[in-house]
Amino acid sequence: MSCSGGTESSSQPQESQTQPTQEEAQPPAELTQNIENGKTIYNQYCLVCHQSDGNGVTGAFPTLHQTEWVQGDKTKLIGVVLNGLQGAIEVKGEQYNNAMPQHSFLTDQQVADVLTFVRKSFGNDAPEITPEEVKEVRGQASSGSNKN
Repeated sequence: MSCSGGTESSSQPQESQTQPTQEEAQPPAELTQNIENGKTIYNQYCLVCHQSDGNGVTGAFPTLHQTEWVQGDKTKLIGVVLNGLQGAIEVKGEQYNNAMPQHSFLTDQQVADVLTFVRKSFGNDAPEITPEEVKEVRGQASSGSNKN
């Protein structure tokens, strides 16, 4: 094994020379499976509005590409999926005023998987969302005051 600063070349593939950290390596099998599960859920519940490429529909449904909504506050994003969203919002300088239905019927694992898929797709590279984080947000919503 050569030091990282040397100029020595090796015929062995690079991944066998050093042991990358988990963050630098390919996603662990569990994360990869969660992303695949999330893609399935996305295709079933999200694709019609946000499209297969995540671009949404101009003026109707916002893009999922590198937006603060997707890559920003996990709690806010989880809340949008669990509770839906209604009213005017701005995404990447464009105004939207449609309703997103709530998806609280999804399990904590399903919400985590679909949001992890979105946060790792469409040009995004945001941290995954865990079922525990979804459970916490869901618990806050059910223990908070009911505005209806």
